[in-house]
Amino acid sequence: MSGMSDATGLRVGSGLDVHPFDDGDARRPLVLCGVTIPGAPGLAGHSDADVGAHAVADALLGAAALGDLGSRFGVDRAETAGADSLALLAVVVADVTAAGWRVGNLDLTLVAQRPRLAEHRESMRTNLAGVCHLDVAAVSVKFTTTDRLGTIGRGEGIAGWCSCLLIADRG
Repeated sequence: MSGMSDATGLRVGSGLDVHPFDDGDARRPLVLCGVTIPGAPGLAGHSDADVGAHAVADALLGAAALGDLGSRFGVDRAETAGADSLALLAVVVADVTAAGWRVGNLDLTLVAQRPRLAEHRESMRTNLAGVCHLDVAAVSVKFTTTDRLGTIGRGEGIAGWCSCLLIADRG
């Protein structure tokens, strides 16, 4: 490894993903961090449009300097149509591990005016912890709104922001 951040054995990454609601397909479920949110419209996207899992994957890929989710899986490949984003995240975690890193922690913020998500927090944390080989205590999932400002505030979609820490795995 080379560079200042590699000398410490630590790397920080950030990821962002945004998807609009797919109001045209009432059958598409809303999936966030692998949790299906009942009664809510799904998000539009090539895979299952899980903005939480996508933001985490981009944060991990960025910290490991392995590109981004779009370049890794594409947005129009037939094999990823409707894909389970937690399964895609598991591939990313395996790639990050193969590159000599392990996940230290995740800090995810989901931004949504609708629906209310707080009751699903622990399930989301558990799912992300399992895929990333973390203790649940190392996974933060937070929720906020934009106080009705902008696209998210008008209830047109959901965004996810994630920060992560990678630790060099020298063993």
